[in-house]
Amino acid sequence: MRHVTIMGVPFLHIGQQGFVDLLVNRIKQQEKTFVVTANPEVVMQANENPTVMNYLKQATYICADGIGVVKAAQILGDSLPERVTGYDTMVRLLEVGQQKHYKIYLLGAQKETIEKTVANIHKNYPNVDVVGYHDGYFDWNNNDFAKEIATLQPDLVFVALGVPRQEKWITENLDKFSKGVFIGVGGSFDVIAGTVKRAPVLWQKLNLEWLYRLLRQPSRFGRMLVLPRFALKVFALKFKGQGKTK
Repeated sequence: MRHVTIMGVPFLHIGQQGFVDLLVNRIKQQEKTFVVTANPEVVMQANENPTVMNYLKQATYICADGIGVVKAAQILGDSLPERVTGYDTMVRLLEVGQQKHYKIYLLGAQKETIEKTVANIHKNYPNVDVVGYHDGYFDWNNNDFAKEIATLQPDLVFVALGVPRQEKWITENLDKFSKGVFIGVGGSFDVIAGTVKRAPVLWQKLNLEWLYRLLRQPSRFGRMLVLPRFALKVFALKFKGQGKTK
C-alpha cells in the first residue's frame, strides 16, 4: 500500500471511509492489526524520542489524525486524501459493529468516564458486545488485561491511554493475541462519554478543530506549542528538498 513519509513516520495514503473498510476486512480475515492515529504532536514525539519512534514502527498502519499532517504532506511534495481521525474511526467501526455484532474491549480514561462510555455504547449500539473494559489507572507491571483480552478474543480493542502510553501498551502486549484490531484513540472516550464536546461540524470543515479544543481547554496551550515547531521543521525539510513519498 502507498505511504507518505513525514519525518520518518509512514502515513497510509487513504481516506476515512477507505480506512474503515480496510479495518473491517482485517477483522473479517481475523488479521491482527495495530493502528496508530498520529497528529503533529505524535510525529514530534517520535522524532525526539527513539522509544516512541520504535512504537510507531511496530504499527500495521499509521493514519493522519490531524490537519497539520495533511498540510505537511502537501508542503513536502505529495498529498494525503484527508484526515483519518481516531474518533471518527472508532465511531464508524462501532456503526459497523452494530450491524456485524462485533465484540469490543475498552481500556483507558478515568473510571467514571469509561463507565459512561460503555453505557452510551450500550445505548447507541446495542448489538455491539462490550466484552470487557478497564480504566487507565492501573499498575503497569502488575495487571492481567492482556490475559483477559486474549481469552475474550474481541474484534476491536480501543486503547485510550494517551500518547505514547497507549502505543507502548499495545506494542508490549500485541504478541499475546491471535487476532483483533488494536487502536489508540486518545481522548475519544471523553467525547463518547459526553464529558468533552467535539468541535461543531463547521469548525471541523474549516480545519479549526484544534482551535476549538484549545478555546474549550486552555490547559492544552502548552501542548499546542509543538505545532509551530512541527511547522518549522516541515519547512526546513522542504527547503532541503527532503520531501519524499514511498
